[in-house]
Amino acid sequence: MRIWAGRGPLSRGRLSVSSFKAFADGALGSRGAFLLEPYEDDPASKGLFTLDPAEFERLCAFALREGFQVNTHAIGDAALRFVLDTYEKYIEPGKDLRWRVEHAQIVENQDLPRFGRLGIIPSIQTSHATSDMGWTESRLGSWRMGRVHRYRELLEQNGWIPNGSDFPIEKIDPLRGFRSAVFGKDDSRMPEGGYLPSQRLTRIQALKAMTIWAARANFEEGQRGSLEPGKRADCTILDTDLLDSDEESLWKVRLEATIIEGLAQSFHTH
Repeated sequence: MRIWAGRGPLSRGRLSVSSFKAFADGALGSRGAFLLEPYEDDPASKGLFTLDPAEFERLCAFALREGFQVNTHAIGDAALRFVLDTYEKYIEPGKDLRWRVEHAQIVENQDLPRFGRLGIIPSIQTSHATSDMGWTESRLGSWRMGRVHRYRELLEQNGWIPNGSDFPIEKIDPLRGFRSAVFGKDDSRMPEGGYLPSQRLTRIQALKAMTIWAARANFEEGQRGSLEPGKRADCTILDTDLLDSDEESLWKVRLEATIIEGLAQSFHTH
């Protein structure tokens, strides 16, 4: 942190350094996510807590003083509660810091409204839900499934939510996240009725989560995330309308062109 003291965030061309990332726990699949109660399939374990509380407090204090965001990986509900508890010590009411919780995969009921009250951003990756659905219930038990991948409820907290790919953990293709968010289905178009239907996003919500809301999560909504005068012309051109086409066609979308700052980077023909 010392090299950034007195300098503040950096923005130079396509390079932006504006946040610090911390890790509060591991992953659910390896039983590393830090849980409030023990794992259903390993009652002796609640997972891994990977932060030094004192060091995390120093990081938050430094970020607040120097104008950086803090983005903390927290998959389990215990890790998430710790992060929210710590953030709350530094976030002043009404101050738009946009500190984030990366993943926020398991959220206990009493912690859900804290995102909106504190203005904390849950940064989600909807493809994780369909990638992990084969074993999530065995890890957590059916009694805890109401805490999992609460995308629609998290969206309601601040009125917007960013969605990313989590590459290289997941494939880089953003359409996978779009399909997971809207249909609750994986690459093989399963399950037939879709996973966690109560938490799916609408098509326009899913599209905004990958564009303008993702930019907003980095304080970049004035530069990118939508095609408007004065913004960087970053976009992709697809052969399928994501908002109006039938569900089946969204597994066959082809990329026609990629444009970065107004310059075509690639072009594909059928």
